Amino acid sequence: MRASIRQSIARLLLLTALAGCTVGPKYDPPAAPTAPTYKELAAPEGTDGADWKPAQPNDAAIRGNWWELFNDPQLNALEQQVNVSNQNIAGSFAAFEQARALVKEARSQYFPTLTTAPSVTRGRQPVASAAARGATGGVAATSPSGLYTDYSLPFDASWTPDLWGRVRNTVKGNVAAAQASAADLQNTRLTAQAELAVDYYELRSQDTLKQLLDATVLAYQQSLQLTRVLYETGIDDDEAVAQAEVQLQTTQAQATNLGIARAQFEHAIALLVGQPASTFSIAVETGPLQVDLPDIPVGVPSQLLERRPDVAASERLMAQANAQIGVATSAYYPTLTLSATAGFESNALSTWLTWPNRFWSVGPSLAETLFDAGLRRATVQQYQAAYDQTVATYRQTVLTAFQQVEDNLAALRILAQEIKQQDTAIASAERLLAIATDRYQLGLDPYLDVITAQTALLSNRQTAVNLRMQQLTSGVQLIEALGGGWDVSKQPTSKDIASRSSVSP
Repeated sequence: MRASIRQSIARLLLLTALAGCTVGPKYDPPAAPTAPTYKELAAPEGTDGADWKPAQPNDAAIRGNWWELFNDPQLNALEQQVNVSNQNIAGSFAAFEQARALVKEARSQYFPTLTTAPSVTRGRQPVASAAARGATGGVAATSPSGLYTDYSLPFDASWTPDLWGRVRNTVKGNVAAAQASAADLQNTRLTAQAELAVDYYELRSQDTLKQLLDATVLAYQQSLQLTRVLYETGIDDDEAVAQAEVQLQTTQAQATNLGIARAQFEHAIALLVGQPASTFSIAVETGPLQVDLPDIPVGVPSQLLERRPDVAASERLMAQANAQIGVATSAYYPTLTLSATAGFESNALSTWLTWPNRFWSVGPSLAETLFDAGLRRATVQQYQAAYDQTVATYRQTVLTAFQQVEDNLAALRILAQEIKQQDTAIASAERLLAIATDRYQLGLDPYLDVITAQTALLSNRQTAVNLRMQQLTSGVQLIEALGGGWDVSKQPTSKDIASRSSVSP
């Protein structure tokens, strides 16, 4: 008995040692191309950098509620609704919960499986068969009429030790996939938040343009009255009146047309905050679009790899693909299964659960594929190629991230200079209009010169509104390109994913 116990302990220790073996490649995240600094943060060639200086706020990182940098209470309220009611975010969260469930499914393979199938069977056998068994000394299981009842209570247990890391690699791969899903959720949330901010400022710019055109319509109405007075007094002709009427009516039509874009932006915001477009509205802003672009901490390029959720998702997908190579490699090795069956069986209910009616069996089984015509090799090659694909996707995602940051830095740098130039152009257009109006009233120039000056002033003012709108949206898109205040430290750990409690990444 002692020798048998020692042998059992030795076998258990051997299985434990084998269970520590994990086949497959070790995962090391591949390097991605980075630069020491952003090109757009340097002074442009041929300048002293006086017109462009990167923001240097005291806080070196963007916070989670990044939209609060713009100090707009209505935008803050809308962004909070996005976090709660946006259906794309809700769908991404459900996908994350599915990925968590797959991790728990994989972890269950670490443990034995225990099943039971109690049964009571009533049947009849030929009387001759029962008599024959009795004549040969067998235990009669049937009555003289051939009827019998069989009571069975079996318990089956089986366990496949994870000798080569198939289960461990499956769990690792599913954990990485769940972390990628969590990063996708954050990316979906950031995209919705940024899209809302862009649509909001687009809508506000439409309000500002409408105010500008409404004010211009009033000015053109006054100009029309002036031309009519001069026509009635004989100083001017009817052509000037017709020109003034055409200009007024055209501008009125432009002001009316702005309602289409505003309605569409309002409907887009309703979709983002999870409300029906038919019941959602935003009051028209009465003041000009006066929002100062906040200081945005950009950081260095190496930090971008830890701030972008899409980059983190791509990296986790590489880890998953690497683990799948290990799963495929484990198929080269034998599979050991330990199984046991025990229970009670009787043809009488009164003796069913008695010790003499017990039965049991226990034993291991070993399975190994001897020939598969290259199936396992092809499977490993498939997953190796899939891993190489995720590496290429990861590096492409990193390059895209750098492009988006540089694009928006360039846009902000150029827009800052262009807005100053445009403000100067507006001042010149105002001066030109004043001169043209005076000369027309004195009868020195035709009214066409006034129309030309008015059109130039309106065009420059519209351009100024659009440039400020572009500056705000580029600021929002820069924050989005920088990750919107997220970083990899907020990514759920394998322990978080496997926990029973709810996790909201």
